[in-house]
Amino acid sequence: MKSLPLVFDAPKRGLPPRHLADLTVAERAAAVAELGEKSFRAKQLSNHYFARLTVDPGAMTDIPAASRERLVAELMPPLLTEVRAVACDGGTTRKTLWRAHDGTLLESVLMRYPDRATLCISSQAGCGMACPFCATGQGGLDRNLSTAEIVDQVRAAAAVMRDGHMPGPDGEPRAGRLSNIVFMGMGEPLANYRRVVAAIRRITDPAPNGLGISQRSVTVSTVGLAPAIRKLADERMQVRLAVSLHTPDDELRDTLVPVNNRWPIEEVLEAARCYADTSGRRVSIEYALIRDVNDQPWRADLLAKRLRKHLNQLVHVNVIPLNPTPGSEWDASPKPVEREFVRRVNAGGVACTVRDTRGQEIAAACGQLAAEG
Repeated sequence: MKSLPLVFDAPKRGLPPRHLADLTVAERAAAVAELGEKSFRAKQLSNHYFARLTVDPGAMTDIPAASRERLVAELMPPLLTEVRAVACDGGTTRKTLWRAHDGTLLESVLMRYPDRATLCISSQAGCGMACPFCATGQGGLDRNLSTAEIVDQVRAAAAVMRDGHMPGPDGEPRAGRLSNIVFMGMGEPLANYRRVVAAIRRITDPAPNGLGISQRSVTVSTVGLAPAIRKLADERMQVRLAVSLHTPDDELRDTLVPVNNRWPIEEVLEAARCYADTSGRRVSIEYALIRDVNDQPWRADLLAKRLRKHLNQLVHVNVIPLNPTPGSEWDASPKPVEREFVRRVNAGGVACTVRDTRGQEIAAACGQLAAEG
């Protein structure tokens, strides 16, 4: 069996110092007490970070000035610095390149729709899954992100929405609410399992303990780490699982998604069914349609057959028009081929739609902006 560079819990090299968002409610109280402060200061700090979305000590007027600077320095160290933000789609898509404390680069993409605002976040800097058509996979894995580095992407985007920095449906900037989170940015979330699950707790715990976003509005995407999918099922959360399948046959998937050499399609779909049965949520199947590679009619038929067998009605296929990366040999399938593929999957008894694509002119495929530096 082919050896793969898979990391479930990378060394802590480069991780930032502890942050409020790394800690549970009890751990925050203990950390504040260690600093010689009353434990209720932890709730005040949490309220500023998770509810008021601020890390500015000057705004924390309910905390004595002599304490707030030290508390912020110890429990809210700077995590992410914006390198640049680029926008397109009339300003409704905003991609941000962040630099972590050690120079690591990562990305997030905020997309505003008439009825929701969705943030695509990174869970790792780079990715070790080595999928050849993905910009992040081409660059390899730098390191895992800390829980707080993941959460801080969400806090920053929530502040952008609240402060009206993105246009609404009428094209005019107006305040809104961040409603949906997708772990579909840089990295394989389930390869940074412990910190990703902790981040989901912080994102979804009610304010002021967390950011208060519904678990049902969070999607975790994976290339198919079957044991970790089953472990996620045991968490008994209501987040949606998305599996990046990209082809229904093991022979091609061994190349497109090298982790398939360890956990083939049958095993991945069995784990996905376990998650669906436990959570009661439909599983999303992500399928990047690549010209003359995985877009054949027989693959559409086989995809529907396999998904109907394993997941029955507990599945929905998202066909994703490939966003080509510079110099790549991979290209998106022509629209007539895409339409026929979707038609055949639907005809096979499995719900299938084409995902809305945004941001091609701003390198919005994960990893592209970081690759540009």
